[in-house]
Amino acid sequence: MNFETLGQHVANSYIFNGSRKMPFLAPRGVFAAKNHLLVSDTGRNRVFIWKDLPTSEFQEPDIVLGQSDVSETGRNSGGEVSAGSFQYPSGIWSNGETIVVSDAWNHRVLIWHAMPTKNGQPADVVLGQPNFTSNRPNVKGIGSDPSAQTLNWPYGVFSNGQSLWIADTGNRRILFYKTIPKTNYLPADKVIGKPNFTTRDYENHEPIWPYSVKVNSKNQMVVADTQFYRNLFWTNAEEAFSKPSNVIIGQPNFDACGQNQFGLFPSRKSLNWTYDACFYKEGILVNDTGNSRILWFETVPSENSAEATAVIGKRDFKSGSENKETLMGTSSSLYWPFSITTQGNTLIVADTGNHRIVITHLKF
Repeated sequence: MNFETLGQHVANSYIFNGSRKMPFLAPRGVFAAKNHLLVSDTGRNRVFIWKDLPTSEFQEPDIVLGQSDVSETGRNSGGEVSAGSFQYPSGIWSNGETIVVSDAWNHRVLIWHAMPTKNGQPADVVLGQPNFTSNRPNVKGIGSDPSAQTLNWPYGVFSNGQSLWIADTGNRRILFYKTIPKTNYLPADKVIGKPNFTTRDYENHEPIWPYSVKVNSKNQMVVADTQFYRNLFWTNAEEAFSKPSNVIIGQPNFDACGQNQFGLFPSRKSLNWTYDACFYKEGILVNDTGNSRILWFETVPSENSAEATAVIGKRDFKSGSENKETLMGTSSSLYWPFSITTQGNTLIVADTGNHRIVITHLKF
């Protein structure tokens, strides 16, 4: 990779490809906690855990979840759905002990309440399904109404160590649990984006295709709302249960829904297929996935369609995915990064289109 394309705001960049025996395939989830690195290797239906942040291009994982070892890659371990299998794992969260994974294509979320110690270790708790062997959308199947207990294509998860938020993407809502559940099929306590748990219709001021949710120590919330090419920001997460977001990142108003705000090229304030965001210091990093870049806002925006302070992944604000450096292949730049996480001043990017993780140091 030509690390110059990441821009002037990062340094000491390197590529991590996972296991040399069976490298990453389209990893969509990444999270760091207590120097542990967790990666949802989505294309191969497994989650990797490294007890220490890798420093070389290849390093064998300490633990593999979803498969018996690094050589196995089948959906649901090549068999039926179980407490130890995945089908398209995506969002991931951990505090170094508890692990929460959105098992998207099994329409459920799996929870381990202690750090796993062996490959393929079964989860302790399942949400969205009544047991570990069912995996239909909203339990009853496609077209069925949701409830406080069901999930449909959940792609994002987040916790502050006490409460749990699930981006229930296919149901166009976010479920909230006051505490991280220790019981299977537990109903959510509250819902964001809908007036009740059974509503499926949506309004433009609601999260329409929420892919990730993050909450910081100030109780500020950001939701990557992919379908309308925007991120929704609340100054107080408690208000999300009853009020539209205070600020829209990427669009001028709730009805606007254009890729790059209907522009031919990206800009300082436009987004294209945004899938994640990450609070950092006093500001926010926003994954502009379709433009193969990450936007940095030095302070959290206070008005709609604010201009970003800096860009990571492109040389300037006008370059997007369809540029020469990206078209030339994986050695040139980021390509469709889906998720990001930080540990200290280290930025870790799931560079999904390039089937790898990019690790770099922020200079902000």
